[in-house]
Amino acid sequence: MAGNSFGEIFKVTTFGESHGVALGCIVDGCPSGLVIDERFIQSELDRRKPGAKNNAAVTARKEADKVEIASGVFPNGETLISTGTPIAMIIRNTNQHSGDYSNIKDKFRPGHADFTYQEKYGLRDYRGGGRSSGRETAARVAAGAVAKLLLKKEGIQIHAYTIKAAGVSCSKRDLAVIEQNAMRAPDAEAALSMQEKIEEFRRQGNSAGGIIECEVTGVQAGLGEPVFDKLDAVLSHAVMSIGAVKGIEFGSGFAAADSSGLANNDAMRAPFSFETNNAGGILGGISKGDSIVFRSAIKPVPSIYLKQETVDIHGNDCDILIEGRHDVCLCPRIVPVIEAMTALTLADMLLRNRSARV
Repeated sequence: MAGNSFGEIFKVTTFGESHGVALGCIVDGCPSGLVIDERFIQSELDRRKPGAKNNAAVTARKEADKVEIASGVFPNGETLISTGTPIAMIIRNTNQHSGDYSNIKDKFRPGHADFTYQEKYGLRDYRGGGRSSGRETAARVAAGAVAKLLLKKEGIQIHAYTIKAAGVSCSKRDLAVIEQNAMRAPDAEAALSMQEKIEEFRRQGNSAGGIIECEVTGVQAGLGEPVFDKLDAVLSHAVMSIGAVKGIEFGSGFAAADSSGLANNDAMRAPFSFETNNAGGILGGISKGDSIVFRSAIKPVPSIYLKQETVDIHGNDCDILIEGRHDVCLCPRIVPVIEAMTALTLADMLLRNRSARV
């Protein structure tokens, strides 16, 4: 299987399956001398892990998601310091219920990668999807936490949050309340309404989608390569590689199609500032010094507790009823994943940029 690595200089490779022994990642290219805060890495994993209490959106599967750093660090007093060698991290699976999938092992789940994996590889892991499972993102979050530690030294901060879920939209952008509500929304009132709607979907055995917005501040002008590796192109690659993401837009996004050049251009003022940010912080594939802003469309969870039509591995029409433990809306748990992929992209671009000019 190709395509398990991301990045050029700051590169991450993930491994493991949802119902295997463990998942993990190898971060290569991290400069030496970086303080590796294990508690911070764990806190990022805790934001993504399943089993959250009092959250109708989240699966009941409980995993500790405790990170084990196996290489690439050296103890320095009470801290760990990166050595410049590959940093390997392991996250063990402890609460997988593989038997929940035995009744559908010969049936393709609608909305999942079952059929396409079978066509490509001639086999598939029916126990939760294997590499196509959302659980693979735990490894990305661990790697992204290391990238965040590197970006923090440069004053770069990343904040993602839910701006729409189950048809309910936010009207406020208060970053202070994001981690204070179950939906990770920047609008506390809208978050409650989202929860109510998602509870309705849960009772019906159905699921809901939403939109995640991400804002990056403190990015210097000049990050990104101007042709194939434009910053927005690589960010799109990173975010679209998350299984549930079905679309992405930067700045004014698709609204630009109904705008005019005069309205959509970001007017400049001396010495070097912009009156608006319709470009989403990127021009010509290169950061312009403003906040980078993009939004991602998150599809409804395909595993639902309703009978659906499908086919079996022999090509016969049949019905399927999926059991097990599943999220109802992915938005709150996918927020740290989007932040992680954004951090990995920016860390790589930051290191690339150091060789761009004398």
